[in-house]
Order: sequence, then structure tokens, then C-alpha cells
Amino acid sequence: MRKLFGGILLIPCLLAAGELSNRRAPGFSLPDSQLRQWDIQDFRGKVVVLDIMKTDCPDCQRLAVTLERIRAKYGDRIQILTIVNPPDTQATVAQFIATYKVQTPILFDCGQVSASYFKATPQRPSVQVPHVFLIDQNGIIRNDFANSPQNRAIFQGDALMAEIDKLLTPQPPAKK
Repeated sequence: MRKLFGGILLIPCLLAAGELSNRRAPGFSLPDSQLRQWDIQDFRGKVVVLDIMKTDCPDCQRLAVTLERIRAKYGDRIQILTIVNPPDTQATVAQFIATYKVQTPILFDCGQVSASYFKATPQRPSVQVPHVFLIDQNGIIRNDFANSPQNRAIFQGDALMAEIDKLLTPQPPAKK
């Protein structure tokens, strides 16, 4: 389901995931509802699952359930971070956490971090939520997934776990 993202961002469904992948993940430090700062640099060496969502988005709500299953499976081998933007508030996030029993951090952005991940420009000022970015242990975005019928297994099934497994499996060194 398409949702306006704080009136700031909206990317058409046709945007290929590859355009947002295979680049260094933009750095950030954002607060959660207890004002604890979460800096993405603190998670180098771990796979990071970065979810950009809205609390009133039904697809985002279903993804929250999937992310909690992923958290339970992988524990501290990965880090899940969720980012929300206005109009979400501390109250909407608190209700979301209680309803969906979310145990991973939900961080508050004013649009700048999300815009940098979506490579937003005045000509392309929008996003589709939810959107998941998979960041490898070296801080490189290895894949990203927009919510779409083709990606249903990523957002509601076990396909995201298979993608995480790929990043957690050591790769043989490149031949010279």
C-alpha cells in the first residue's frame, strides 16, 4: 500500500532496487523515544536491517511482525533499526510498539536521513513505505526492497531471512 511519507518523500514503484544499492550506507545518528541516540557506525561488523516506515501503514505493521521473527532468529548477529518521519510522533510510535510488541529501536527522523537513503531530489521527492535496506558488515547497502507484490515474500514471508543468510555467510576471497 502506498502511503505519503510525511509529505516529504514518494518514489514510484518502478524505481529499481539496484539504484539504491551497492553504495556506502549514509551515516546517521537518530534518537529513539527515550532520546537515546543510535549511530549506524556503532553497528559496523554486523548486518543491519534498516526499515523506513509509517506506524499507520498496514504493510508496515505486517513487516513489524516479520522483523520481530527475524530478531528472534538472529539475535545479536544482526541489528534491526526502524526509522519513522513526521507525522509520526512519540505517541504513535508508543502505540505501535505496544500493539506489535516491537523490541527493536524505532528512531525519529525529520526527513533528512530518509531522503539520503532514497537519494531524493527535487525532481524525485518521494518514497514508498515500507522500504527495507540491507547493509553489510562493512557499511555497504547490498540490497533494498520496496513494498510491492513482487516483494511480498520479503515483507511477509521468509525471503528476507534468506537475504540476511547470504550476508552472514562468509564469502571466499576474490581470486587475483
